[in-house]
Amino acid sequence: MAGHSFSPLLWFGVTVGQIAIVLVGVLVSLAFLLWGDRKVWAGVQMRKGPNMVGPFGLFQSFADFGKFVLKEIVIPDGADKAVFLLAPLVSFILAFGAWAVIPFAPGWVVSNINVGILYLLAISSLGVYGIIMGGWASNSKYPFLGSLRSAAQMVSYEVSIGFVLITVILLAGSMNLQLIVQKQAGWIWNWNLFGGGLRNLPMALVMIPMSVVFFVSALAETNRPPFDLPEAESELVAGYQVEYSSTPYLLFMIGEYANIVLMCAMMAILFFGGWLPPFPTPFLLSWPPIVANLLFLLVFVVKVVCFFILFALVKAIVPRYRYDQLMRLGWKVFLPGSLAAVALVAAWRVFGPGA
Repeated sequence: MAGHSFSPLLWFGVTVGQIAIVLVGVLVSLAFLLWGDRKVWAGVQMRKGPNMVGPFGLFQSFADFGKFVLKEIVIPDGADKAVFLLAPLVSFILAFGAWAVIPFAPGWVVSNINVGILYLLAISSLGVYGIIMGGWASNSKYPFLGSLRSAAQMVSYEVSIGFVLITVILLAGSMNLQLIVQKQAGWIWNWNLFGGGLRNLPMALVMIPMSVVFFVSALAETNRPPFDLPEAESELVAGYQVEYSSTPYLLFMIGEYANIVLMCAMMAILFFGGWLPPFPTPFLLSWPPIVANLLFLLVFVVKVVCFFILFALVKAIVPRYRYDQLMRLGWKVFLPGSLAAVALVAAWRVFGPGA
């Protein structure tokens, strides 16, 4: 009886521990990924980038963190103080709340819910509120214009992302992210990028373009160059966050980078087999589960880092779109293209050889 009375407390402690591990892991990885982002950008521009603080400049992000925390918080005159300070907190919390359903290895997920994809769509849809609140509460036209751009941009590209997700759901037959990864086990042609198996190989003609659509939409969804119109320094003086400084600005930046890494993780999970290597791993059955899972985690991290490097290269190489070009791409190219892909995958599932 006494043991049963402690079980809810034990469950609560384990859950809080899992959340803390994911939170700390993502925060520490963000520090080094931000360093990597700056080094890639510097390399493209033929300069050194951060190289003074710590070996190879690895501690530069931690030095920047200390600077932001110690600086004074400045709130503009006429700003709505409560909303002004709440906005970056909302962005930060929602960005990390999405990580609750991301599986890092078999069974290594904070919340293994059956509608993980729907949860992610809901959280990403709410993320725009933090940016709108920040732009409106700043009592300045430039942040307000930036937040309005962000709302239009995120809504436009969420539609395309939603249709791309439907193609993956149709192939996997599930909205559970762990099951979506497990369905891609085996050789590389079992990945959703290639249709999810040899029988579905013709679907690679649909899924490879859909992976590109997802990648470009992820750039727009996270306000990443060349789609950083809400932060356009040449027009809006850094957009919705121009009035922010110190810790509130830091929260906005951490939230933005957490969303970028989340999109890299989603690319790996949806199209590239998640934690699974591109070949069968029966030899891992004889290994201790913790060691095997650590190997799977390493595979997952390598894939996420590769996609993050792609994000960094796009930022450094591709010039910024005009706003009308951004909207045209989302509504006139990606939306009909992804809708046609949903129809093709659904028809294949119903009438194809695997039906």
